[in-house]
Amino acid sequence: MQQELKDKLETAEKWLIEHPDMDTLTKLGLLLAGAWVANFVVKKILLRGLLNFLTYTPAGKDRQAIERNIVARLANVVPALVIAFGISSVPNLVEEISIVVTNVCYAFIVITIARAISGTLTIVNMLYERQPDAHERPIKGYIQVAKIVIYAVASILMIAVLIDKSPVILLSGLGAMAAVLMLVFQDTLLSLVASVQITSNDIIRVGDWVEMPNLNADGDVIDIALHQVKVQNWDKTITFIPTRRFISDPFKNWRGMQESGGRRIKRSILLDQQSLHFLTEDELSSLKRFRLLRDYLKTKQQEIDDWNQQLKDEGKEPVNTRRITNIGTFRAYVLQYLKNHPNVHQEMTLMVRQLNPTADGLPLEVYCFTNTTAWTEYEGIQSDIFDHLLSILPEFGLRVFQHPSGIDMREMTRNFNESNKKSSS
Repeated sequence: MQQELKDKLETAEKWLIEHPDMDTLTKLGLLLAGAWVANFVVKKILLRGLLNFLTYTPAGKDRQAIERNIVARLANVVPALVIAFGISSVPNLVEEISIVVTNVCYAFIVITIARAISGTLTIVNMLYERQPDAHERPIKGYIQVAKIVIYAVASILMIAVLIDKSPVILLSGLGAMAAVLMLVFQDTLLSLVASVQITSNDIIRVGDWVEMPNLNADGDVIDIALHQVKVQNWDKTITFIPTRRFISDPFKNWRGMQESGGRRIKRSILLDQQSLHFLTEDELSSLKRFRLLRDYLKTKQQEIDDWNQQLKDEGKEPVNTRRITNIGTFRAYVLQYLKNHPNVHQEMTLMVRQLNPTADGLPLEVYCFTNTTAWTEYEGIQSDIFDHLLSILPEFGLRVFQHPSGIDMREMTRNFNESNKKSSS
């Protein structure tokens, strides 16, 4: 049986030698079949067995890592190697074709390895981002730079393999193209420098609230990459900002406020200056009903009495004496109100002050901090404070300044007409 099979093989070999074209096609078919078998064995048997083994390890349980198919990409190298080494054994094949096929296989191996390394770096970044403090020092920009370097090296090696030249020759020729490369990769180089400064100086992090008015950006940083930073604005739109702009342009980072535990309230009430006056005895008696003013009125009255007593006879004239004013009393009330407010941070700056009078009234500014940084809660606390202050102003004989409205003008006209009718009658 063996002899018979051997005779048939010898007969087939002699026939193929007599027909060189068929010999070439047959050997080429056998080479492709061998590459297919190698690919099948690696991917269907070895690779599947390896993945089943990895499922018992922490890395194998990570679905996102498995979906990167890094091992599957590397498995494509095996059939390429079979073709690259076996193409030279195909008889009667033009040498140029054999060289081209070999070079293409090597180039394919290079790009496959580069893609596998790139996928590995992506997994490294993905695993790093799962760390609790990853947002403080993101490495995504460095990963992208590493990928650019890997693909640049892979491109040089592929070109060198395809033209069958040494990579050193290509690299020596790149010196003359340095200016062109600097121009082409200008944005990348600037972004790389900016990324290094942002990370080393801790300028921004993922999750920071940043405000850059000249680029219409006002929201949370959701991604920091090599070339751009992604900011989700409060209206849910996305603004893409070049990374280098965070080095060259002014912007506001609200992280300090968020970490402090308090958010500032700085708002003024514009008082009608014509409503300012000294308090009468009746008004003082009425204001003593306020629990927050009892100590103030007692202390202030004692201070004023001591002062006035030093004036002796001159103190008999009211113009020479000191008296309690409604604006000063209201300012003291607001200060005590804030000191007793449960949602005002008592360890931070807290004051009530007058600003320079304006044509729109006398600004009485409230300057304090809430004990929360949450936006909605902050706005609610601020509104509650000013709701109360605006509503209680009449108790002090004060009015809020307001420009005349249409109703005011109609009322003035009506009163003027009525007075004219009375005077004419």
